[in-house]
Amino acid sequence: MTAELQIAYSPCPNDTFVFDALAHDRVPGAPALDVTFADIDITNGMAERGEFDVLKVSYAVLPYVLDDYALLPCGGALGRGCGPLVLTRGADVDLTGRTVAVPSEKSTAYLLFRLWAADTVADGVGEIVVMPFHEIMPAVRDGKVDAGLVIHEARFTYRNYGLHKLADMGEHWENTTGLPIPLGAIIAKRSLGEQKLRLLAGSIRTSVRAAWDDPEASRPYVMEHAQEMDPAVADQHIGLYVNEFTADLGEDGYAAVRGLLTRAAAEGLVPPLGPDALRFP
Repeated sequence: MTAELQIAYSPCPNDTFVFDALAHDRVPGAPALDVTFADIDITNGMAERGEFDVLKVSYAVLPYVLDDYALLPCGGALGRGCGPLVLTRGADVDLTGRTVAVPSEKSTAYLLFRLWAADTVADGVGEIVVMPFHEIMPAVRDGKVDAGLVIHEARFTYRNYGLHKLADMGEHWENTTGLPIPLGAIIAKRSLGEQKLRLLAGSIRTSVRAAWDDPEASRPYVMEHAQEMDPAVADQHIGLYVNEFTADLGEDGYAAVRGLLTRAAAEGLVPPLGPDALRFP
């Protein structure tokens, strides 16, 4: 019997939607999976420690792990109009010297924020405070921090906290590069070998297409792990983050990933990428 691949991805609707068919043995010939759910800051750490065979991680962590892991050309999250937001209590807040809460300093959201701040906050922001994602909007609302960097479903719910959108990191990225926003990547250990890596990538593509062909089949899995999320919000989440780049990164997808990491390296935020670092397998 073939050993199961250890995989970790988030309980967010886009990941459960993408992996539903694969995780439930509805992709013929696919490798068997042993699934663990973990938020992306946890999976980023797993990747740096080489703990799992397959992981959903932030694109921001790639420069630290590509010696051991290959970037798969499918299954991840890129898109347009889906970038992180900077939220404040009042409109038109000047962030110079202000305290900003972020969910992680090794996240694509953080890289996009730092690139935006380098262009728009002339004298730089003040203290960066890392806190769990679900605590950020309440902390901004309650005045514990001056601003918060938020991702995912917070795009649809921040008004419930009485907060204002100061800036959209995705808009800034798209306006300055013309490229889609790279958010989350699927990586797999290079030691699996070329044949298994190609089988895995093909199986993920088949799982994505199966979810598109029959969205209702994935709904129980999505809602089981959606942490009491409203079904309509879950559908918005999937619609925003599962798109043509999920099925295949393509030329624009790879350009976006390399563009982000090259710019971030130039700002000293991540190590530089080697010329073949993104090659698959």
